Amino acid sequence: MRKVIDVPPELAATQALYHKAAGRAFVAALPGLAARFLDHWDLRLDGPSMYGVCALVLPVVRRADAVPAVLKLQLPDDESAGEPAALRVWDGDGAVRLLAHDGPTGTMLLERLDPARTLERHPGSREAALVVARLLARLTARPAPSGLRRLGDAARALPERAARVLDRVPDPPVRRLLADCAAALREVADEPGDRLLHWDLHYGNVLAADRAPWLAIDPKPLAGDPGFELLPALANRFDAAEIRWRFDAMTAVLGLDRDRARAWTLARVLQTCLWQLEDGLPLSDGHLEIARRLRRPGHD
Repeated sequence: MRKVIDVPPELAATQALYHKAAGRAFVAALPGLAARFLDHWDLRLDGPSMYGVCALVLPVVRRADAVPAVLKLQLPDDESAGEPAALRVWDGDGAVRLLAHDGPTGTMLLERLDPARTLERHPGSREAALVVARLLARLTARPAPSGLRRLGDAARALPERAARVLDRVPDPPVRRLLADCAAALREVADEPGDRLLHWDLHYGNVLAADRAPWLAIDPKPLAGDPGFELLPALANRFDAAEIRWRFDAMTAVLGLDRDRARAWTLARVLQTCLWQLEDGLPLSDGHLEIARRLRRPGHD
């Protein structure tokens, strides 16, 4: 099979780092995989490739009707496996539209948006937060389809993980802060919700489009409570002085119970910090500050 692309070395490095042998095998197979689906879906390349940590994205045009699209090639994992199902449920309402999907490889043909116009570059941070909130209100209005990861499963596992890991935190105030996050999780863990969540709607995952001002991309979907969706928009484009404003504005747009949203946001801070501790990484100052500003008054 002819070679039609070169794999960016940065993508090869991240795949090897995060996925080890499976990542190296995926990178080695990418040129052949791209050629296969360019032929299979009758596409031609239409610009330089793009990439993130997990995927190679090729701008293409469908030969049959000249429709611009992108070919997304990624190594399927637990987080990305539900992406096609979520995109089918949304069917372009608030999110990029899925045009075709190959189950065995996880390859997708997607509507082409404008990668040069992301919400990350929007000059107004408050308007950007409101854009995310409005998108989340549309996306989470749908019940999650069967077969997705479930927030309830993660919520049940977090307290046990926290009990094993928190003694690695040398700073007592930080340890107490994370213990408060675990206590907040216990308040809501019995009602994890059933809405279709994007899970990773930070500002870089919102792109401009011709048919809509802004659309979401790259979901890592799960079934759960919409309050679990807020943290990316609080942590991305981080501004400590804006935390409470963004939280209040987003909960208002989404019509969320503020106490439940606060608890799920603190639970997500805990989840992120546990990943960092388990991987031997420093804790994020931004996430810790979000927890400090959202926990109940009287905790210190």
